[in-house]
Amino acid sequence: MSSRVLCFVSLLLCIFPAIAFALHLPLTLTHFDANDPSRDPYQILSYLASSSLARAHHLKNPQITATATSDATTTTPLFSHSYGGYSISLSFGTPPQILPFVMDTSSDFVWFPCTHRYVCKNCSFSPSSDQNVTIPSFIPKLSSSSRLVGCRNPKCSWVHHTNKTQCDECRNSLTPQNCTQACPPYFLLYGPGTTAGVALSETLNLGDRTVSNFLVGCSIFSSRQPAGIAGFGRGLPSLPTQLKLHKFSYCLISHRFDDSPSSSTLILDSTSDMDRKTNGLIYTPFIKNPIVRGKEAFQVYYYVGLRKITVGGRRVKVPRKFLSPGKNGNGGTIVDSGSTFTFMAREIFEPLAVEFVKQVKNYSRARDVEVLTGLRPCFDVKDMGKPVELPELRLHFKGGAEIALPLENYFAVVGEGVACLTVVTDGDVGGGKAVVGHSGPAIVLGSFQMQNYYVEYDLGNQRLGLKPQLCI
Repeated sequence: MSSRVLCFVSLLLCIFPAIAFALHLPLTLTHFDANDPSRDPYQILSYLASSSLARAHHLKNPQITATATSDATTTTPLFSHSYGGYSISLSFGTPPQILPFVMDTSSDFVWFPCTHRYVCKNCSFSPSSDQNVTIPSFIPKLSSSSRLVGCRNPKCSWVHHTNKTQCDECRNSLTPQNCTQACPPYFLLYGPGTTAGVALSETLNLGDRTVSNFLVGCSIFSSRQPAGIAGFGRGLPSLPTQLKLHKFSYCLISHRFDDSPSSSTLILDSTSDMDRKTNGLIYTPFIKNPIVRGKEAFQVYYYVGLRKITVGGRRVKVPRKFLSPGKNGNGGTIVDSGSTFTFMAREIFEPLAVEFVKQVKNYSRARDVEVLTGLRPCFDVKDMGKPVELPELRLHFKGGAEIALPLENYFAVVGEGVACLTVVTDGDVGGGKAVVGHSGPAIVLGSFQMQNYYVEYDLGNQRLGLKPQLCI
């Protein structure tokens, strides 16, 4: 694949000759075609469980990016999608070109599909289809503000997370200050997905405001990435850092609105009132990120202090070492908008599942559905005329914050009345043998568990705010 990437890059190179604000953007979910014969609820759950597990594997075992050789508040719609992500629309270029981006709080780079030659393999929105789809791309030739990032530009090191980029032309030049070599191509991994391209300096248009010299990736090849990605994690190239945000917040609409016109709101806020608390929110502090050589991606995540988990009021026996990240980067809890179902290390998941099975007396196990979906435990809850009753799942955080999840946030009802716990662990999906391992975060809180919650990332005060709220 590297030769193909280099080929695209060589074609791409021929194409080119700090504000304060708050932005409100729509945040949306992607819906399987109701007329699609492959729309099987068990298959969909299995797909989401598999993708959540693959995502957890990537987050726990990240690979380093490789090279081929004024006070205001702004909002934007946030849409939900059937592949598990939430997307926003951003406008780049002069004149503006509008493209969808998946919001990802566990990565720190912003990139879009780019040029007429953009290729995306296995990018169908349907997990059962091998057909490629047409994805809107940014066309640099149509923007007067598009510039390739040079090798000597400090932002080149942001892309590659190193100060030692492969700038041979600049290093060997007698006049390096006049070097015109472009920043080397990037190659990024997102669990099962990949993307590759070159770095651009472009204008980001936010309502009536413009942000010049915004670092963005021009991807010309991708695999299993059905849209560009807006990295909201901790890091120099992330959208919050480049926009100097003090906080951002969102409310994730239910996945039952996948791919519909329904949306909630993403708020980007750079107001200077640092100590201001949002009414109704409970806060828990961000935990210091582990610094591990070779696992620099851990520094991008948002770690929170999960103290304990209770099921039906009973404390789940979780080994303490899994609740806080150690010096080796193992353990701890992160919040990840890019994961659908929550991942838990097996040492946490097993006592959790046992506690549910122990407390659920009024429903029988649906083991056949567990095999089909890769989720467990599943219970046969069909009993016409009676509401489903299952034990409460409550998360307790440092600082006294705790959330009692609504039942629909941790059990999915499928088929003819079968409810499955929407938490995954290593080796479970489809009866497979995949093992995520003990490295990295022990718990990845996914978006399914955060549905209909208002979530605020208070970057100025290093804390996460939460409150239940109907998002639509």
